[in-house]
Amino acid sequence: VQLQASGGGLVQVGGSLRLSCTASGRTFSTYGVGWFRQAPGKEREFVTAISPKSFYTGYTDSVKGRFTISRDNAKNTVYLQMNSLKSEDTAAYYCAAHRWIGVISQAMAEYDYWGQGTQVTVSS
Repeated sequence: VQLQASGGGLVQVGGSLRLSCTASGRTFSTYGVGWFRQAPGKEREFVTAISPKSFYTGYTDSVKGRFTISRDNAKNTVYLQMNSLKSEDTAAYYCAAHRWIGVISQAMAEYDYWGQGTQVTVSS
């Protein structure tokens, strides 16, 4: 599975962005997909993830109520809708996929495939 993240950019505080993660491969619908982010000088952290058939989602506390993950398996794409953006959301955002094991995974080590990052910059 190869992943391509896109949709990053510069946005003002309070604004919105939608990131996309498009995958190659016919088995994408059997993978859980997550988004992680890494701010300058900080470790990469879990943001959100979704199960293969969208039955389950998980979010880190700091984005609950503001970010929404979704997927369209027919398009091999996972989306991250980010609303009410804050300056602390500034980071490179990475999508990743893992073979589904029945639970949402927040651990980077459990993800098998990674896309390149897409930069999100929230300015005040």
